Amino acid sequence: MTLSLSDLGWSSHFAAQHAAESSCTPFRITAVHRDRLTGLSPDGEFPLLTPDQSTGSFAVGDWVLADEDRRVRLLLNRRSLLQRRAAGTGASAQLIAANVDVLFIVSSCNADFSLPRLERYLALAHQAGSYPVVILTKADTSGDPDSFVQQVQAIDPFLTVLAVNALISADVEQVLSWCPAGQTSALVGSSGVGKTTLANGMTGQHQATAGIREDDARGRHTTTVRALHRMRNGGWLIDTPGMRALRLLDAQDGVNEVFSDLAELSLDCRFSDCQHETEPGCAVQEAIVSGALDPARLDRWRKLRREDQRNSETIAQSRARDKAFGKMVRGVMKEKTSRKGH
Repeated sequence: MTLSLSDLGWSSHFAAQHAAESSCTPFRITAVHRDRLTGLSPDGEFPLLTPDQSTGSFAVGDWVLADEDRRVRLLLNRRSLLQRRAAGTGASAQLIAANVDVLFIVSSCNADFSLPRLERYLALAHQAGSYPVVILTKADTSGDPDSFVQQVQAIDPFLTVLAVNALISADVEQVLSWCPAGQTSALVGSSGVGKTTLANGMTGQHQATAGIREDDARGRHTTTVRALHRMRNGGWLIDTPGMRALRLLDAQDGVNEVFSDLAELSLDCRFSDCQHETEPGCAVQEAIVSGALDPARLDRWRKLRREDQRNSETIAQSRARDKAFGKMVRGVMKEKTSRKGH
């Protein structure tokens, strides 16, 4: 079957950029390799070369323009970008996926379920500009799947939450309805939550699945690389490897969106710089005392804001902060030593 650019997710946003380089051919990136890209066009899937054989600045889902030798000439401005801080001590970003309309955040109705983790993924979606849909898999294995739905819904009453059995076609169709033809989705979540089973149902492919540990419901990585697949309804799916840890990067707006209830409460605090601890007239603490706010949610908000600030530091900023802290510690120790001498 021949696919048009529109079928691949092309829109006026990208067409306007193509007009300046009309002699080049548009390709949608379906896979990113160490030294090359794989791109899809209406004529088929082809290997693409980058000018410097570096692929670190490209993500699955990107649109690029290539010349007649299939060498990339231009990376088109994205509509959305999912990224996190890379593992290790560096300050680099790891690109997860680009031009994602719908982010399917997958958890499961078992011991893997974690509200703090879901809040992280929601912050990621909001920061990227993707519409979040929370999918709770393995609903058939839980005696009360509605209790899991209610916990997620408490984060945001307008949040879309689906409890599904990925082996039932009607449940898979319900998920597919949120990403129609020409739209792009991505699956994110921990290993073992059933992403591969769900992806198989959505795409009609048959990727192998892996079991989970019984003690904590954690699984092994089944998907090892990110790739763009066509779904049965004509939409597109970017399947991603399971993430043990999601380190947010430059996601302050996304965090504030997830905790918008706290941000609104903060506006009623007596002091504009209220830390919501012991200050008089703190609307957040008043909500906790009245039972309207769970103190654990305030703790999670603080934690994500601190973590995002730290992860978003450049290496130079991090070193400067550590240096200043070290200088302060040495000053305190010197003062203590001086006092003992007297």
